[in-house]
Amino acid sequence: MSQSTGHRPVVGRFAPSPTGRLHLGSLVAAVGSWLMAKRSGGSWLVRIEDLDTPRVVPGMAEDILRTLETLGLVWDGEVLRQSNRTHLYREALDRLTASGRAYQCGCSRSEIAQISSAPHGTSGELRYPGTCRDGLPPGKPPRAVRVRVDNELIRFNDCIMGEMSENLAETCGDFVLRRADGPFAYHLAVVVDDVLQGVNQVVRGADLLASTPRQIHLQRLLGYQPPDYCHVPLVTAPDGGKLSKRDAPVSLAEGVDIHSCGAVLIHSALTFLGQPIPPLLRRAPLREVLEWGVAHFDPLLVPRISAPFPEVALPY
Repeated sequence: MSQSTGHRPVVGRFAPSPTGRLHLGSLVAAVGSWLMAKRSGGSWLVRIEDLDTPRVVPGMAEDILRTLETLGLVWDGEVLRQSNRTHLYREALDRLTASGRAYQCGCSRSEIAQISSAPHGTSGELRYPGTCRDGLPPGKPPRAVRVRVDNELIRFNDCIMGEMSENLAETCGDFVLRRADGPFAYHLAVVVDDVLQGVNQVVRGADLLASTPRQIHLQRLLGYQPPDYCHVPLVTAPDGGKLSKRDAPVSLAEGVDIHSCGAVLIHSALTFLGQPIPPLLRRAPLREVLEWGVAHFDPLLVPRISAPFPEVALPY
């Protein structure tokens, strides 16, 4: 496990997007991040990532917060909302632009795809070829602001997934920090929020593993200390496919009786995360299940492979 936090108190966080109900996949991420912070006596923050306003569903943020609280996953301090913090992201973007690390780009996605010298990266993602790196072509209006990447490996040690590395120049190229007159990119916002909130431990789903090198790149450019990263495996559908946000919502608003099944849900989440929790605790009060998790959670036991959630009957 990475030890970059040293003797500093752990500050973890859970940052859901209010585009749908809390579901089994996000529950696993919340439980993992809460326990990783609390096992060492640290604090756990909750941040609502609502920058993508067209996708935000009214009432979802409140539903997620009430559901977390009912499950005993109580946060420390104030709940921040990214939609109230855009001035901070603008300041960071201005710093990158002033230092020459960010620049205006006039390319559309279709134009990038048509350029023969812009093959897909190793992950299948369309790689930006650097067309506007030396300035906008004449007559081309700006469509986005991109950050320059370097032709070098970014390495980090994930406390669950192990040693990871990526060369951004080969996989994605200069990536977007803001669309013209649009929201700031997730990567920039999360980097700024984490440092300003003092977050030094990020536990989240493995679907965000590929985002980590980009965020480390931005942290370095802005002079920030990267947090420790821990990516928990994804919850898949029973057939092994991707779990939709509509599948098995864990939500008070959906009629799930969290009061009666909360202990079973947390027990099953711990089992999914590879923890040898005694079966008898399925019948124990929620408080006892959480206390066992705080006392015994071991990140070295968390599997690296995605899998279905342990079967549990949710009372609707």
